[in-house]
Parts: sequence; structure tokens; C-alpha cells
Amino acid sequence: MKTSWFLKFSNALAQMAGRASTFVIAVLLVIVWGLSGPLFHFSDTWQLVINTSTTIVTFLMVFLIQNTQNRDTAAMQIKLDELIRAVDKAHNALLDLEELDEKELVVFRKRYEKLAQEARDNFRSASRDIEMPAFPQDGKRDD
Repeated sequence: MKTSWFLKFSNALAQMAGRASTFVIAVLLVIVWGLSGPLFHFSDTWQLVINTSTTIVTFLMVFLIQNTQNRDTAAMQIKLDELIRAVDKAHNALLDLEELDEKELVVFRKRYEKLAQEARDNFRSASRDIEMPAFPQDGKRDD
């Protein structure tokens, strides 16, 4: 399977950016920059160095993060679609839901909210027949 240069580059950069050592290096650079302030008399150029470099890094990282997130989300959607497809009683209409517009998603959401409410109501009525342990009102258990 041939992978693009950007995929290889973005994966390597994302791995490198997520390491603890990269964070430590970034912190050290900020400390060195801060300590060099008196040497450069806290000049406008001295301030511009950190402002410009952090702006550039942030700007580029936005695209790297978005690329990584898009690929991760697409892979997760495919895996979920396969699980839905493989489960006998699952509804295949739920495959590829992320491609629907908001109005269509609302229809599905309302149907599943209704199913969830019915399940909770059934649980509550069934639990009345079963003796459940009593819990204080504040949510803490008496152990």
C-alpha cells in the first residue's frame, strides 16, 4: 500500500509533537528566551522572536492536528460501520450516518431518544418489583 509523503510526514510530526521530550524542549526554549531578555534589553525584536515563532508553530499545528483527527475519525467511522453491519439485529440504516445532514440526524436522534426513554421506563417499572438497595439522597452509599 503506497502512502503519500504528506501522510508519512504528518504521522512522524504528530508522533514527535506528542512526546514528553518535545514538551520539555519547548519549555526549555521559552525559559532560554525569557532569561535572554536582559541581554537584549527586553527589546521589541526580542519579544517579536517568541511571538512570531509561536504563531507560526500554532498555525502549522492546526493543520497537522486537523489532518490527524480527520483520518482517525474516518477510521473510527469505518470500524463502527463494520460493527453495525456485522451485528444481526443492528439496523443497517445507521451505516454512514456521518454523511447525513442535520435534519436527517435529528430524525434518527429523536427515534433513539424515544427508545432510550422507553427502556428507562421499563427499567423503572421492573425495578419496582425487585427490592433495590436504598441509597441516601446525597448519592453516597451507606457501606
